[in-house]
This record gives sequence, structure tokens and C-alpha cells, in this order.
Amino acid sequence: MKIIEYNSKYDEQIKDLLVELQNYLIDIDYWHTQVMLPEYREGNFKMDMRKVKNQNGKIYLSVEDNVVTGLIIGIVEEADEVDKLTNDCAKTGSVIELIVKNNTRGNGVGKLLLNKIEDYFKSMDCKRINIEVFGPNKKGLNFYNKNGYIVRDMIVSKRI
Repeated sequence: MKIIEYNSKYDEQIKDLLVELQNYLIDIDYWHTQVMLPEYREGNFKMDMRKVKNQNGKIYLSVEDNVVTGLIIGIVEEADEVDKLTNDCAKTGSVIELIVKNNTRGNGVGKLLLNKIEDYFKSMDCKRINIEVFGPNKKGLNFYNKNGYIVRDMIVSKRI
């Protein structure tokens, strides 16, 4: 297995991974609000690619025998008006996707991808990394905790 930078020849496999993650989120969503519309596969891929292009982003893939086993997508976020008034305005890296194929999990692929994007963010002079984790995704939260991430901000929700 090797970690490589994005190559468009893997686009269909990347889309498959995005769908796999969304299906996982749907499965663990006890409120049953997560959905996957027919246009999700293409639409989410295009949205992620646009963010990468417009926000100094980077995509890394784990590939074994020409099969993508995982991916990470990171973007660099500049401070917005609220941040400029309330924070130290440090440049922040944001991981917008981290997906490891279900049958590959537990083999260190996620950690390798996370380390790779962290190195990229350091090279871009980022001072922090943010990763949004869906509340019911306890496995994901556990993984990030093991890799030195802490819960810094939270969104609380109530159904009405």
C-alpha cells in the first residue's frame, strides 16, 4: 500500500468511498435524518473538488494494487469576520473527508492519511486542524482522540 496525491484516474473509486461513508452515517443516525439523494455521488464529489481548488486543498489516497483503500481531503481556511473579532486568526487546516474502506480499517491506513495531511497543513503554516465528526460516529471520534485530537467545539441539537 502506498499514499499518493490525487490522480483523476481514481475518481470513480473516490465517489464510491464517499457513498460508502454516507451509507455508514445513514446506518448510525438514530434520528434517521441522514439521507442520500440520487445526485449525492456526483454532487458531493464536485463540491469537495471545488473546495480543494478554491481553498488550497489537497487530496491523498491510499492505493494498493490500483485499488483506492482510503482517502483524505483537506482544505486551508482563512479566518472569517467573526474569527477576526474573537480569535487569534490562526490559519486553520480542515479535514473535510477521511474515509477508509470498511474491509481495510484497523490496518493503520487512516493514521497514515491523517499524518500526510497534517504534514501538508504544517507546510501551509496552519496552526490548527479542525475535523467535523458526526455525533453518533463514536468510532470516528475514538480514532481522532487516539491521534491527539480533542473536542473543542460542539453543536447540540434537539428535535422539535
